[in-house]
Amino acid sequence: MPRYKLTIAYDGTHFHGWQRQDVPANSAALPNAAETESADKGRVPLRTVQQTIEQAVQHVVREPVVLQGASRTDAGVHANAQIAAFSSSIDRRGPTDDRLALAVNSRLAPDVLVRSCEPTWESFDPISDCVCKGYRYLIHTGPERPLWERRWSHHTWHELDIAPMREAAAALVGEHDFAGFANAGHGRLTTVRTVLSCDVEQIDDRVIAIDISGTGFLYNMVRIIAGTLHDVGRARLTINDVTEALATGDRRRAGPTLPAKGLRLEWIKYREPTAQEQTTIAIAKDDHEVSP
Repeated sequence: MPRYKLTIAYDGTHFHGWQRQDVPANSAALPNAAETESADKGRVPLRTVQQTIEQAVQHVVREPVVLQGASRTDAGVHANAQIAAFSSSIDRRGPTDDRLALAVNSRLAPDVLVRSCEPTWESFDPISDCVCKGYRYLIHTGPERPLWERRWSHHTWHELDIAPMREAAAALVGEHDFAGFANAGHGRLTTVRTVLSCDVEQIDDRVIAIDISGTGFLYNMVRIIAGTLHDVGRARLTINDVTEALATGDRRRAGPTLPAKGLRLEWIKYREPTAQEQTTIAIAKDDHEVSP
């Protein structure tokens, strides 16, 4: 069955994260519930990115689809290039990929956008075929609260010293046991992860960006790293505290978990397709050049 790869951007402010979920109809979470009730009587789906796009795609292709995402971003986390995939029996000679993206976007709210739609190989898995991904955390510093950027950055009243932040960030690069930088309920068999890069950049006189990439991350790991670097910038933690948190796995030695709103999934990279998979993609693209 033909498979499609979507690149998606969204403002996570009013989403309950990426992953589809529902709650009892009398739940306090209902202010951000989706418009339609779930199949289970008495339960209502929350407004999630997966549910929202899945519903829009189903309207366009006129059949049930299951949308699989690469990263289960939390409530309030944003994305510049989330990757998702779905399979559909839609005629390859029907809507082109560009028209398919336009049709889906016409059914989406202003806070979510399908940037592109392209055919991929039939076994493409957004999670297992991922090689690495990158995140950015924005911190707005100083006594004046951000107005226009308040949804996409964390405000701290304190001035941050960027030099020790950069030194601490460099210490996190490489393969380490990041147990000290994960929530207790991370649910993973191992806490060993590889950070490929971790940089701190002064965007302007008030905004600092923490950019981190890796082959995979633990639950809240990036937000805890951001909180740790924030506290290093405040001189509440030192480089020794960071290395001790790595060495001991003691969560108490690292910094706080910063709010979700400052975090954005920036990009995801995938392995190169095999020769056979490349052929599948080429055939799909050729089919789309045929007029219906």
